[in-house]
Amino acid sequence: MIKNSNEENFQIVCGLVDVTKIDSTLVVDLKYAKKDNFLKRSVYPIEKAVLQLEVAKKLAEANDEFHKYGFTIKIWDAYRPFSVQKMMWEIMPNDDFIANPSHGSVHNRGAAVDVTLVDKVGREMEMPSGFDDFTEKAFINYNGATAKAIENREFLAKIMMKHGFTRLESEWWHFYGPNAYRYPISNVKLEEFLDYKQ
Repeated sequence: MIKNSNEENFQIVCGLVDVTKIDSTLVVDLKYAKKDNFLKRSVYPIEKAVLQLEVAKKLAEANDEFHKYGFTIKIWDAYRPFSVQKMMWEIMPNDDFIANPSHGSVHNRGAAVDVTLVDKVGREMEMPSGFDDFTEKAFINYNGATAKAIENREFLAKIMMKHGFTRLESEWWHFYGPNAYRYPISNVKLEEFLDYKQ
């Protein structure tokens, strides 16, 4: 269920929208807006989770289903401006970790989201690894985790895929939205979503 289906109530820039305008119950914890990431520095000026409108609506639908089980989606990353992609590449020019700006990332299209689940008091569910763990633990076929962590990883994937998302083999937390490559690479600044008032 979309928590706010009246598109006149929120700003859309190049098809992108602040996800909390679609579903205010989504938890936003953008790792790249903080230093709690593998880069050890903030590369987002503000903490705004932005996605293509269609993808944001699908995420809200998935979140609504997770609520039935007592969980909520927490967003670690969403739309990433292309300028930030280039900045990240300058810091870490390794395409094992960062998409090369020469072809861009699905995040640059606002069509990918990195997520986990939290319970009713905000505790993250046990998963095989943390965010941006660039080891075998991140792969969706990794079986060395606890049974509970694997169960949670597959539960997350099952509901996300039910609502049109596609998994990434090397990162259990990363999901492509529907029609991900239909959208152009964008460089809309996150600050454009900062001061919008209804």
